[in-house]
Amino acid sequence: MASPATIALILVLLHSKLHKINLPSNLSGIHVDTVRLRCGSLRRYGATIKEFELSAGTYARPCSKRILIIRQKLGSNWSSLYYSNYELSGYELISPVLGLLAYNIGAAAEIRLQAGMRPIRIDFSGVAEGNGMIPMCARFEEDGRVSVWRQPRANVCVATGQGHFGVVVEAPLVPLRRRAGKWRMAVGGAIGAGVGVLLLSLLGVAVVVKAKKKERMEEMERRAYEEEALQVSMVGHVRAVTASGTRTMPTIHHHHDSRPPHRSSSS
Repeated sequence: MASPATIALILVLLHSKLHKINLPSNLSGIHVDTVRLRCGSLRRYGATIKEFELSAGTYARPCSKRILIIRQKLGSNWSSLYYSNYELSGYELISPVLGLLAYNIGAAAEIRLQAGMRPIRIDFSGVAEGNGMIPMCARFEEDGRVSVWRQPRANVCVATGQGHFGVVVEAPLVPLRRRAGKWRMAVGGAIGAGVGVLLLSLLGVAVVVKAKKKERMEEMERRAYEEEALQVSMVGHVRAVTASGTRTMPTIHHHHDSRPPHRSSSS
């Protein structure tokens, strides 16, 4: 017989199903998956979301009850936006940018994921070798800076929290290119937050649609019940209430005359 801890873990896995999100055409090239988790379950059991492995002990703050974790994989056109707008002088990006974000369900506010004793593991398997160059991990900060550090093992990066990550290699120094305009910088820094708000909006729309569908079903059931009770029928294109099938049976009334019968007098 399975232990209570094993049963609890199975229930968590069943309820933490990964959902693929289909984004609008203007966001083509961004692959997004989401998963809903209880804060306690995340801290107790951890979670694996595609390339991201969140070990037990990882927690979210602040957290009301449930959180929505968003995994992003940015295609080459979106990853190049990071490369163009972040200060990567001396490095070349050789992988897609992977993003990990978290939001409180019910509030469009981003929350922080914090690793426990073991860091968050990011799998970059399949990244092409950098022609003998040593690959390094990169984190794209919200303020436009880039943090770079060595991989603990091949094709693996680790982090202590959420964010956007990639793999870079050293590249020959080139003259500092002209930085992109402020509007492009804002776009690059807000990709994660924008997609997160979009997903929360889609989630809200889904909830409203579901509620309206339930309301329509209840209204249809109520009308069906009333029609059955009132026996509504269609007369041409008009709804009319018909009489009940039960009618009052007629009764025969006998008239009794107490007067004696009239006798005619004899002539």
